Amino acid sequence: MNSEFREDAPQAEPQNEKRPAEYAPKQKTRSRNPLTEWTNALLGLGLGESLLRVGTTALSLLLIAAAIALLRAYNQEVPFKFRARLAFAVGPTATPLIDPGLFPPPLETGIPGVARAADDHTNIPTRPRQEIIKYTVVEGDSVFGIAEKFGLQPETILWGNYTVLADDPHGLYPGQELNILPVNGVYYQWLGGSTTFADWAAFFGVTPADIIEYPGNHFNLEAIGDYNSPNIEQGLWLIIPGGERELISWSAPLGLTRDNPAIATEMGPGACGSISGGVSGYGTFIWPANKHYLSGYNYQPPIHWGIDIAGNLGEGVYASDAGVVVYAGWNKYGYGNMIMIDHGTGFQTLYAHLEQIYVGCGQSVGQGDPIGAIGSTGKSSGAHLHFEIRTTTYFVNPWDYLPPP
Repeated sequence: MNSEFREDAPQAEPQNEKRPAEYAPKQKTRSRNPLTEWTNALLGLGLGESLLRVGTTALSLLLIAAAIALLRAYNQEVPFKFRARLAFAVGPTATPLIDPGLFPPPLETGIPGVARAADDHTNIPTRPRQEIIKYTVVEGDSVFGIAEKFGLQPETILWGNYTVLADDPHGLYPGQELNILPVNGVYYQWLGGSTTFADWAAFFGVTPADIIEYPGNHFNLEAIGDYNSPNIEQGLWLIIPGGERELISWSAPLGLTRDNPAIATEMGPGACGSISGGVSGYGTFIWPANKHYLSGYNYQPPIHWGIDIAGNLGEGVYASDAGVVVYAGWNKYGYGNMIMIDHGTGFQTLYAHLEQIYVGCGQSVGQGDPIGAIGSTGKSSGAHLHFEIRTTTYFVNPWDYLPPP
């Protein structure tokens, strides 16, 4: 048994045996540590984790402040040429010393210390166009789409191309070459004659100066003379900026009723003669085709006075309201096979580009009765139904009278 005395484990003493006082075991006295006691108190309150976070944050801030102070002292006391060498010398691998004089000079930007970034985009300033350009119509084009493409009004496309389109948006076909004016206005031929130039300009709602001084017409102003009677060659085509004129409508004339059907005689062989009697409508309208959405032009006066309803070749066309047929046959101004019905309520409806016609002049029809078949006759680039609602004095928007699609 090991009899060595251990201070932390005193040996048992024999009973009734007294030891001298100098050999009595001494009590170990511990010194107080305020920091330890404060820490233990915080731990006892459950604030140990918070204390650790605060200490870590304080230590991080202290290290950052020390690093900033060292960098400032370094930048102020060490010259630039020695900094470069020192940077290479203290690196983890041996790096050849590069003479700063070999680096290219900084780009000249006018701003010290800022280099110009590369930019592969070039901004081209927009300049107003003054010349007429040519545009070839492609599949899917429309007068409205072409106008939007060039930032013009749809009327300008028609006013600039009367010899091609004759004011009819349905006359647009792929392959046609159109004039695209540089501004909204009219492109017209000055023919002279008994009409003065001042009167000619007034017809389009502009002044002679508007036409003569427009740069796109390339006039020598000194040689023009009097603006009201200028020295302009007859037969010259001129751009009339801001000019307007009435569009020629190839639709059936307003006022075509059962009491006056003969006014449509000039429209073609479908015009009817004298009509008497017949049923009247209800004053409400239904969709005249199976489909209830567009396939072509919308209601866009003064260019397009109806809506082009989608449909397949040969699908049925139906009377939108009850009434009497006042036109049934060919229309020679672009509508092809056409039917008009007078409803006896102040309204008439028109159905155009039909493949077939099932009714005749003076025939009474009920609302929803089949009257023809969808086609693509006349000036049409695809099967659809051109549908109009009008009164004896004005056109109306069919969307305002048809039920929701």
